[in-house]
Amino acid sequence: MDHGAYQDRAGYERIRSWLGERCGISYPDHKADLLRQRLARVTRSFSLSDLDELAGTITKGDRHDVELAVMHAASTNHTYFFREPEVLDTFAKNILPKLNQREQLRIWSAAASTGDEAYTIAMLVAEHLGLAALDKLMILGTDISAPVLERAELGVFSNRQIAQMDPAMRQKYMTPTGIEQYRVKEELRNTCTFRRLNLKATPYPFAKQFQVVFCRNILYYFEPEDQAATLRALYDATEPGGWLITSVTEAVRDLCPGWIPVTTGIYRRAG
Repeated sequence: MDHGAYQDRAGYERIRSWLGERCGISYPDHKADLLRQRLARVTRSFSLSDLDELAGTITKGDRHDVELAVMHAASTNHTYFFREPEVLDTFAKNILPKLNQREQLRIWSAAASTGDEAYTIAMLVAEHLGLAALDKLMILGTDISAPVLERAELGVFSNRQIAQMDPAMRQKYMTPTGIEQYRVKEELRNTCTFRRLNLKATPYPFAKQFQVVFCRNILYYFEPEDQAATLRALYDATEPGGWLITSVTEAVRDLCPGWIPVTTGIYRRAG
């Protein structure tokens, strides 16, 4: 292997391990070409010579714009149904039953992307509390990107996005529409509202607090001071005794001590 090829390989591996440690995004070997293509666009746009220079730039930690570009390149279309199932299982079995007596279930999917998470939540409510619970369920999905929210409102998803879903759940809550596409059934779509919101624009403009807030796989895009401000604003938007569901890789307690750890990825507001 010549020196250039070795450097390229070493740079790629450094970026791949950085993505795993920093973002919880893992790229298997068979997806190496895809990630390389995306990273090549980043190196060109920042006029860097190769992946080795890109790896050095992001590991130094003083170029947040480059770090963000690498994260976006790696996480594009990385959203899908039933992501991090252990956390969702805890939510469904331990949290939902506690909310069943409430007149209204108010849940916020704070980085909704194309709606995969919001509709996953609706399916879990239907599955664990029964279809009647959908009448009192209100899920708000927010994202900074208007185009992804338009897709979320349509509720149409490709095979790739629902690959993690139990086929029985898919049959129960989705209908085939077109080639290798499925649409979320209307009674679940009706529980979800999608709106544009920048999580960095704190405080948030909500008249009523939420019982559960999902804020997964987004905080690591932010600088530490923005992470702390966001977590404080999420705290204010959550009912006393309510829950925050994050991704398993995101540390919350150090940035906002009010959140009490319950289990991996799940925190509770005191009260």
